[in-house]
Order: sequence, then C-alpha cells, then structure tokens
Amino acid sequence: MSWITEFAEFINLSPSIIGILILTAFAAGYIDAIAGGGGLLTVPVLLSSGMSPHVVLGTNKLAATFGSLMASYTFYKRQLFSPSFWKLSFISTAVGAIAGTIIVSFIDASNLNKILPIFIGFSAIYALFNRVKEEDSNQLPTINSTLKTKQISQGLTLGFYDGFAGPGTGAFWTVSNLFLYRLNILLASGVARTMNFISNIFSLFAFIYLGYVNFTIGLLMGGFLMLGSYSGARSAIKYGNKFIRPVFTIVVSCMAVKLAFDAWSL
Repeated sequence: MSWITEFAEFINLSPSIIGILILTAFAAGYIDAIAGGGGLLTVPVLLSSGMSPHVVLGTNKLAATFGSLMASYTFYKRQLFSPSFWKLSFISTAVGAIAGTIIVSFIDASNLNKILPIFIGFSAIYALFNRVKEEDSNQLPTINSTLKTKQISQGLTLGFYDGFAGPGTGAFWTVSNLFLYRLNILLASGVARTMNFISNIFSLFAFIYLGYVNFTIGLLMGGFLMLGSYSGARSAIKYGNKFIRPVFTIVVSCMAVKLAFDAWSL
C-alpha cells in the first residue's frame, strides 16, 4: 500500500474516528507503561477504521513501538533496568517475535483467543496475592545457568506470543518477572516495558516486510502513545509499588473479562 493511498484512506475517516484513535492511543500508552494491555484498547479501535485484521496488527505494532520505547527509556533513565543483565532476554525475545509474526500470517489465531482469558485471569490472581519481601525488592537474581535458561525460555515464549497475537504481553512479562526472578513490581515493570519494546520492534520489522502496516495511522497513534507512555511511566516511578499493583491487577482483570467475552460470546 502506497503512502498516497494510506493518506487518502486516512483523510476519508470521520473526525470522530480520528479523535477516538488519538484518545485511545494516549490512554493505551498510559496503561501500557504501568501494567501492559494497551493493545486491548487500540486493536478494536483500529478494526473499527475498516482495515483488514493483519494490517490492524501491523499498524498496532508500529504505534505500540513508539509507546514501549518511551516507557522503556524512562525506566532505564531512572536506573530501573540493566541492559547487560538482560541481554539473553533481548536476543530470545527478538527471535521469538519474528517467528511469531511470520507464523501468524499463515495461521488463524481464533482458537488461541479462547485460551487467553484463562492465562490473563491467573496473572491477575497472582498479582493480587503475591507479596514480595521488602528486603529483596531492589535485588537482581544471581547469574547462573538456571537464570540463563529462564531468560531464554521466557524471551522466546513471550516474544513469540507478542508476534503471534499480542494482547496482554506486557502484563505477562510483568507477572512472569515476579514469579521467575522475585523482583518487586516496579523493577518487574521496567523489564516488561523494555522487552515489550524489543518484541514490538522486531515484530514490526516482519510486518513491514509482509506489507501489513498503515504508516499514516500508525505514526499518528504512535505519537500519542509516546505521550501516554511517558506519563504512565513517570506515575509508576513516582508512586511505586502501591500504585502499580492495584492498577496492574485491575487492568489484567478487565483484560480477562473482555477477552473471555470476545472469545466465548455468541
């Protein structure tokens, strides 16, 4: 699709749809920076614009990449993420995201959507009842073979999932970080935002190669996602665990309900 065609389609959208795209992008960026799950807001709105499902996924990746970049940079700037410690996660996530994107271009993911509410529901329950000891809150785990295995398997799995489907990836990263590494939720969120950026950008590369991206809409929403992500990340850092935990639990609970309704309703 050429830029001229994309722009023509964009200007033919009603002002109300454009306004909804902008407002949704900001809200999704704010939520995504704290808990993940912003794609559950942006994807339905993009579908309402009339684009095909594959183009919606690709365009959403373009927009989400801007938001996750801003959020991950904000956490990194505040020294809440160590790139050297998570380098295996970087590589594994990138490989998984590319593989997932390529496969989803051939496979119908409707059956996967019926399983998502179960996993996300468990994520909400774990976040609600898990309590990290305060004395361990700022400690990274010891580097050993077990840690490397965890990072590789987590990166491949969640990277693949983000490339293949996407909803709730940030939330899955956060809750799996809590479980696997016993991080506090602020550090877990910092890792989640960065790995979400990695899977977003490598999945985006694959979508661009496959021709499934509307750059005009994606760039517009990406700008407002960045603004929302910056605000959300600063709120998370400023108010800490007591702010992130309830927001995270509410978001993933709503995600579970929405996905269950979409997947199982007649």
